[in-house]
Amino acid sequence: MKKIFKFLGLAFLLFLIYFGYTTYPKLDLISGFSAKSIASGHFIDHRSQEMIEKGDNDIKMITLSKNQIDETGKFATASVYGLKERKAIYREGLGATLINDNFDISKPYEVPKRTKINNNLPFPYGNNEPKDTIFDNIDYDKLNAAVANAFDAKGQKMKRTRSVIVIYKDKIIVEKYDTGFDKNSKILGWSMTKSITATMFGILQKQGKLTINKLAPIEEWADDERKNITINDLLHMNSGLEWEEDYTKICDATNMLFLAEDMTRVQLEKPARFKPNTHWNYSSGTSNLLSGILRKQFKTHQEYLDFWYSALIDKIGMNSMIVETDMAGNYVGSSYSWATTRDWAKFGLLYLHKGNWNGEQLFDESWAKYVSTPTQGSKGDYGGHFWLNAGGYYPDAPRDLYSANGYQGQRVFIIPSQDLVIVRMGLSEEVKFDFNGMLKGIVGSLKK
Repeated sequence: MKKIFKFLGLAFLLFLIYFGYTTYPKLDLISGFSAKSIASGHFIDHRSQEMIEKGDNDIKMITLSKNQIDETGKFATASVYGLKERKAIYREGLGATLINDNFDISKPYEVPKRTKINNNLPFPYGNNEPKDTIFDNIDYDKLNAAVANAFDAKGQKMKRTRSVIVIYKDKIIVEKYDTGFDKNSKILGWSMTKSITATMFGILQKQGKLTINKLAPIEEWADDERKNITINDLLHMNSGLEWEEDYTKICDATNMLFLAEDMTRVQLEKPARFKPNTHWNYSSGTSNLLSGILRKQFKTHQEYLDFWYSALIDKIGMNSMIVETDMAGNYVGSSYSWATTRDWAKFGLLYLHKGNWNGEQLFDESWAKYVSTPTQGSKGDYGGHFWLNAGGYYPDAPRDLYSANGYQGQRVFIIPSQDLVIVRMGLSEEVKFDFNGMLKGIVGSLKK
């Protein structure tokens, strides 16, 4: 009997050692992800805790968290085995922010001023329902079949698509939602936010307030090898700065998103590994650094907060969108923007029309070409904070396709040659979801 107890004790000790080495360091990230996801999903899109846990939080390790929502205080908490409790607070206008023990929740804060388009125009240039339009050159049976195939059959859980919308010549030709979602559902775009961030630079350049080929305005880089990095290098993700982005483990990206107070400084503090414009490396830290650079363009924090909405988001009627902030009040330009599927489609249409929105030019036509031109070292897959098909990543889709991409398969596809914008929102990436097949079917439904 003593041998059995001794064996069990040893086994338990070994388990504790294994747990401490492999899992405990991740608990901050697990509970942080969960608390943030619960707070955002519940207070922004009014989803139930159960729905969020079965959908957004149905990820390996994240399911270990125990979550709780405080409706009165408007916050969510999460912990793992009672350890490492994290808290995310919701503030109207700023979304949900994951906070630490040093954060002063009583401190006054500024919120962006919002305006809403008030006209009698149908979608996309107004908030009225779109007009039904039938095109003679579309095989609707083939189109509908391609979109229907993007969704799971009843009882399955692989493709996990939440919504698809296809817009042809500014008209919605098909729109489909999964159970529990509709045209009013706000869905997190994850890294599609990067494309929003980049667009702010295109708008500022059009307004003559910034030139992307100038050196990045970072005082800390003035006396070392980083001093030659330009805003253009940052937009192309080829600054040469050290960065690790691997969401399967603790890395620069996960530490930034779930631990950092000021996310704009994490990439800023990294050393140079390569000379600028010689090495492409995808970095969410770079996008948040760019958000910090945008902040430097304005005299006040309020102006910075307002600009994203007044110059772009509300300007094109993406009134459902909210870009969330970090503890320091910066927009998380890498990852945290929410909007309805229709509003994500408006963003695609803005690029389809090369910056022209109902007669007003928000950014120069050349900007659309800039973001969709391959950056050095990306093998034709990446441009200026947009992903490209120039290298044939989707073999059965047009090569001029480019897109805003987000974690778990969020996509806004822009296909100029076909006059198409396609949005897919969901919870699965390739290979579980066949983006090439979906694109092939939709584009193939347009008769030559």
